[in-house]
Amino acid sequence: MKTAIEVCPVCAGSGWKPVLGALDGGVTRCDCRLRARGGALIAGARIPKRYEHCELSNFTTDFPGADHSIALAQISASRFVQEFDPRNGDGLLLVGGIGTGKTHLAVGILKELIGARGSSCLFCDYRELLKQIQNSYNASVQATELQVLRPVFDAEVLLLDELGAVKPSEWVWDTVSLILNTRYNDNRTTIITTNFADEPAASVTRSLSPARAAAREESLGDRIGERMRSRLHEMCRIVKMDGPDFRQKFKSASFG
Repeated sequence: MKTAIEVCPVCAGSGWKPVLGALDGGVTRCDCRLRARGGALIAGARIPKRYEHCELSNFTTDFPGADHSIALAQISASRFVQEFDPRNGDGLLLVGGIGTGKTHLAVGILKELIGARGSSCLFCDYRELLKQIQNSYNASVQATELQVLRPVFDAEVLLLDELGAVKPSEWVWDTVSLILNTRYNDNRTTIITTNFADEPAASVTRSLSPARAAAREESLGDRIGERMRSRLHEMCRIVKMDGPDFRQKFKSASFG
């Protein structure tokens, strides 16, 4: 049984609506077309189902009573959206422990940029992206390395989630370098989350005693290389998010 196709009552399906008060009969894009484009951009952003609910507006609901730095991070995220200019390529590096809300905040930024600016955005899990690139080397796989990386290079705004989560190797460092340098040279905006402290690699930290050096936790410099960490500082504003792992906190409370 066929159903009637809904026609927008404002534009009568034309996609254009008159500009109120315009003396020359000017028109502008109808909200129905803007909503349709927004829906297509959201789908194209490939946001995982786990994070589909994430918005800047519900961040404090998911992370109530968070550390002061978390509240400041939300303010920084909102300001980033307000001041966003795709021409300058300025990004964000969200640094913090597991469960502090980095990905929630980053996805919220993507959604705001899609809804308010119509920006072309892409969510990439760092680990999954590296797996896809490695799989492209298999002759039985129909995708080439360039086909995997092209959307990553071309997205107006890229969210690279959990940078540094893969054990470093020369291949990993070369791949990270290719992605970040390409986007840097093309002046494209990159939003990055990482669980590793924004500190230098052990190889350049000479002031630590051997015992302290052995006991220190790995840093972002260790995981992606000091050269790429320096590049990130050129590309991104650093936002630190301290506090407990809220996922563990709520999980423990549910069994309390």
